[in-house]
Amino acid sequence: MIKQIVKAPIFLQQKSEPASEADKQVIVDLLDTLKANREHCVGMAANMIGVKKRIIVVAAGPFAFPMINPVITKKSGKYKTEESCLSLQGVRPCIRYKEIEVDYLDQNFKPQHAKYTDFVAQIIQHEIDHFEGILI
Repeated sequence: MIKQIVKAPIFLQQKSEPASEADKQVIVDLLDTLKANREHCVGMAANMIGVKKRIIVVAAGPFAFPMINPVITKKSGKYKTEESCLSLQGVRPCIRYKEIEVDYLDQNFKPQHAKYTDFVAQIIQHEIDHFEGILI
């Protein structure tokens, strides 16, 4: 189900809790909401739809995929950039890494480990920041 985007910094700055299989509907809602906002959004964290769980969805080309409880285990190639966020107005400076490795659970709650680079890595880093209440 398509959800409203939360724009209240006081909510977005709260830390998220680990997700469990009881949160499967949140994954569906995130994917639906990302698809509905696809022309100006490339990733979403669950807190953006009002759920403080560690779930993100990432658009990579024509595909979107969820990551449950993702943790960046390795990063390299630090650089400065600017980003925007569907929950916030404007563009802000931030630090990102060109290459990352991530441990996470897939949609079926199976453990995964993957390497990401460039823009997809940047999206993942931005969304994981949401878990810690970090707003760009």
